[in-house]
Amino acid sequence: MNARGEREVRAFFEAAGVRKEIHRFDDSTHNSELAARTLGVEVGQIAKTILLMADGAPLVVVISGDRRVDLKKVRAMRGGRKVRLAGPEDVAAHTGFAVGAVSPVGLPEGIPVYVDRSLRRFDVIYPAAGATNNMFVSAPDELLALTGATETDLARDEG
Repeated sequence: MNARGEREVRAFFEAAGVRKEIHRFDDSTHNSELAARTLGVEVGQIAKTILLMADGAPLVVVISGDRRVDLKKVRAMRGGRKVRLAGPEDVAAHTGFAVGAVSPVGLPEGIPVYVDRSLRRFDVIYPAAGATNNMFVSAPDELLALTGATETDLARDEG
């Protein structure tokens, strides 16, 4: 468990004046399948928070648990800059969270956040809350408001 990460998320909610319960579990929820199984929901309802590096600069994509980020779409959105999935060291250094615990809220200032439209398929979604065994309940519009994110289409086309 990453107590610092959960503290950051709690502090974010408190500072925002948002009453939000963080649900903690005995089992790990560090990936979408485990989280969905633990919660008894569809994998798509898990809001994965993924750190990418665009020419060395961090950016976050929050996407449905049953989708993958299309790096070509991210590259196009970022003006053709080189984009890669961040490694565990990058994740910890830029977000303060461990892999599998990255929350879309409580991130350091200056990291752009993009919420993928794939989450719109669900009224209720479950982002991580700073540890590999916790989550909070949200909705796409609430998550956009909480994060100040840009909503866009960054998921790989199904097919």
